[in-house]
Amino acid sequence: MTTETAPGPRPLRARARAAVRRLGAVRPRAPRPRAPRHPGAEDGARLVQLLRRYEIDLVLDVGAYGGAYGAMLRRCGYQGRIVSFEPLREPRAELRLRAAEDPCWSVLPYALGERTGPLTLNVAGDAGVSSSALAMLPRHRAAAPHTAYTGTRSVEAHRLDELWERVTAPGERVFLRVAVQGYEREVLRGAGAYADEIVGIQAGAALVPLYEGGAGFDEVLAVGRGELGLSLMSVRPGLVDPRDGRLLGCEVVLLREDTPDPSEQVPPQGAPPA
Repeated sequence: MTTETAPGPRPLRARARAAVRRLGAVRPRAPRPRAPRHPGAEDGARLVQLLRRYEIDLVLDVGAYGGAYGAMLRRCGYQGRIVSFEPLREPRAELRLRAAEDPCWSVLPYALGERTGPLTLNVAGDAGVSSSALAMLPRHRAAAPHTAYTGTRSVEAHRLDELWERVTAPGERVFLRVAVQGYEREVLRGAGAYADEIVGIQAGAALVPLYEGGAGFDEVLAVGRGELGLSLMSVRPGLVDPRDGRLLGCEVVLLREDTPDPSEQVPPQGAPPA
């Protein structure tokens, strides 16, 4: 007679495997690769959110180069008009191609400044992006050697107030983007009597001297706040010195707070809550 012995307790690991088999194993899925986002997409989305909040329906893009800024606005959902100003022929050709199939995007071949007439532009080696009417200082060249000037070009400059009625329509809420490498002060002051009609600006602002006589961060803010009556809304980092990581420049966005948000209004003392 054969005596059977009862099996002893199964090892914990074996019991765990059996339980998983009974319940059905669920393998964790590998995370789906995310589609690569365009550089600056989040900044662009936040900017367009501000433009929508302040009902901007015309963007004047000064120093538009090849049109990357206007293309970014379109990708992020801005549907209003764009008027781009670019005096250099080579980047303007690319800009015109980008704007060609957009009926709400027009291009003018001018620089803007404080005076109307010929203006000598220093052409930078980075396809013109860092070109300026001002001399580039050694700190800029050391941080970005590829931006060093390669020559000069005589271009046609205008004051914005002389072109205002040509490029705007009555009732449009105007946002002025200025990418002119230290020449921001001259462009803003060229708005003259129409400055009060500018609802907002986006302008470059150097944190250290980068262009000879160029407007720095404090001066750009002083013009935007003091002369145009705008409020600072956001700051976007710009040129960084790769040698030590120091931020050398940025872009500031300021808008006119004419109509306060009703949700932010405080009722007078003694008034019943809404």
